[in-house]
Amino acid sequence: MPGVHHAQNLGPGSPKTREKSVQTQVRLFTGNAHPALASAIGSFLEIPVAKARVVRFSDGETFCEIGENVRAVDAYIIQPTSSPVNDNLMELLIMADTLKRASAKHITAVIPYYGYARQDRKVAPRTPITSKLVADLLQAAGVTRVVSVDLHAGQIQGFFNIPFDHLYAMPVMLEDYIKKNFDSSCAVVSPDAGGVERARAFSKRLNASLAIIDKRRERANVSEVMHLIGDVRGKDCIIVDDMIDTAGTLAGASKALIDNGAKSVVACATHGVLSGPAIERIMASPLKEVVVTDSIPLSDEARTCGKIKQVTIARLLGEAIKRIHSGESVSSLFA
Repeated sequence: MPGVHHAQNLGPGSPKTREKSVQTQVRLFTGNAHPALASAIGSFLEIPVAKARVVRFSDGETFCEIGENVRAVDAYIIQPTSSPVNDNLMELLIMADTLKRASAKHITAVIPYYGYARQDRKVAPRTPITSKLVADLLQAAGVTRVVSVDLHAGQIQGFFNIPFDHLYAMPVMLEDYIKKNFDSSCAVVSPDAGGVERARAFSKRLNASLAIIDKRRERANVSEVMHLIGDVRGKDCIIVDDMIDTAGTLAGASKALIDNGAKSVVACATHGVLSGPAIERIMASPLKEVVVTDSIPLSDEARTCGKIKQVTIARLLGEAIKRIHSGESVSSLFA
């Protein structure tokens, strides 16, 4: 779909006239968070990433300059708000404001990984709901639509008063990794009670059994495996989750599965945050492989870790952009 131009149906008139009448054009932009993913999406759509300069002054301030005309175009900013979260979020906000002031018709923030998603409610008195604050900031900056993948809390969509397309990486993970390596004899495992719905969806697609790790979190980034619900003896197990942060939950879950007779354990997660001691814990765990998407760029340490593999969501995001632009259903991507 070169240029992603959508010809308008003008009724009577010569084909030449109709070819010249073109609706809003698409422009892809990226900050410094994940230019490789933006480039891959551009390759899928057969359009280049548009010119934009996003730099920091010596005092730390962020500056953005768009290098081409964007008047009346559909602009898509591809920018996960991963680490460094505040820098990447500020880049996204400033790019949106720049495009708004340059008269872009629509500004869609494509946020593969939505930072601050875990602060979606008050967990104690006098604490913030920062994911709602981020939503307010994006709208104030001029964003008219948001696209994100596997939100930690689906209700974050309700924090926005603009359209929000919530995509799922499950089809990508299934086709590009799981179905190539496993059959219905495996067991799909949820690492906690909150992820049961996700694990059930995977197990249904594979016609595989389901198991659940009963875990209680004592404090942030510290978890304790209690016991296993389900039979995994002699089975290849796939732990599925939305993200892997410090990998404490993952390491504990993999050990519990092996202790209960699992043949092997792999993990599949959409977002490879992999902060703090994550790599060390993964290497020391019984995990055979850890598969994540490229919603977040991997660190040098993660790239050289023999257990970590990555699948791309560039086609998923590219197809979503194409359908949004042409007014087609995005939900049909998951049919």
